[in-house]
Amino acid sequence: MAGASTSGLNDTVLKKTNDISLLKEKVTGYDWNQGLDYNKLLNSYVHTGFQATNFGLAVNEINKMIECRKLPIPKEKYIDDEDEFTAVKNNFQNNMIDCIVTTAGGIEEDFIKCLAPTFLGDFTLEGKMLRERGINRIGNLLVPNDNYCSFEHWIMPILDEMLKEQKMGKLIERLGKEINCEDSIYYWTAKNKIPVFCPALTDGSIGDMMFLHSFRNPGLVLDIISDLRRLNLMAMKAVNTGMIILGGGVIKHHICNANLMRNGAEFTVYVNTASEFDGSDSGARPDEAKSWGKIKSDATPVKIYADASLVFPLLVAQTFAKNLRKNKVKFNN
Repeated sequence: MAGASTSGLNDTVLKKTNDISLLKEKVTGYDWNQGLDYNKLLNSYVHTGFQATNFGLAVNEINKMIECRKLPIPKEKYIDDEDEFTAVKNNFQNNMIDCIVTTAGGIEEDFIKCLAPTFLGDFTLEGKMLRERGINRIGNLLVPNDNYCSFEHWIMPILDEMLKEQKMGKLIERLGKEINCEDSIYYWTAKNKIPVFCPALTDGSIGDMMFLHSFRNPGLVLDIISDLRRLNLMAMKAVNTGMIILGGGVIKHHICNANLMRNGAEFTVYVNTASEFDGSDSGARPDEAKSWGKIKSDATPVKIYADASLVFPLLVAQTFAKNLRKNKVKFNN
């Protein structure tokens, strides 16, 4: 359209801003001219945008949990853990978490790593080739079948003893005592009497072991209802609750559902990569949990869309680790 007028084009393409009420906080990145300061770098995330901002908000939310926990009243915190062993272990070692809800994998792999190592591999390694070599792949981690044989040799005598005693109510605590390895999360939860809940304990190698044991020496009984009562009552009796949930699935729902019994948690942080568009609970945003009464209506929950193995150690660095160091400095002074 030769000669067409551009009159009014600016108004069409760049509509004039007429309401600045939403424009409150400027986006600013880290100033590298001040040198490399990891603390300042991570603190700058909250003003960066995208998931960096959610990370900064999650740090604030967790620090509110920690400050609330210092008050002279009982509170419970729930955390889902599968692979973030080192970061989580330090929190339990120093009595900074009140309880844990985890998967069968989060239980068994903790003990297996004390018996034999897991190795780094690659996401693209062919399953058929690995199967022929007796190697299992978990993402880009490689676990030899021999590790599970070692696990079987270790756990079977313990299950035999527990069958004689028929005290299956505290299986994970018993295994934590038996492992006698400070690298284990559950060594520290047993030592510090921190309850551990695993609503799907049979869904993994530990379930395989209990299945095999039922043929060799039948009669062992698991009482999951007593665990459910204990978890729900902890939530109901707590003055405040905080949830840090890594990943999704049955664990995420189990933790949130316990808080339904008290009309919602005060503090919440999700870390996962799932989306909500298929209606899954894994991908559900915190606002959906508010509709059920699993998170309090006036709470300020945060979801970080990210891989927990990458993000959670950084969250711990900016929250639990800082708080522990601060308390140690005060104590030493």
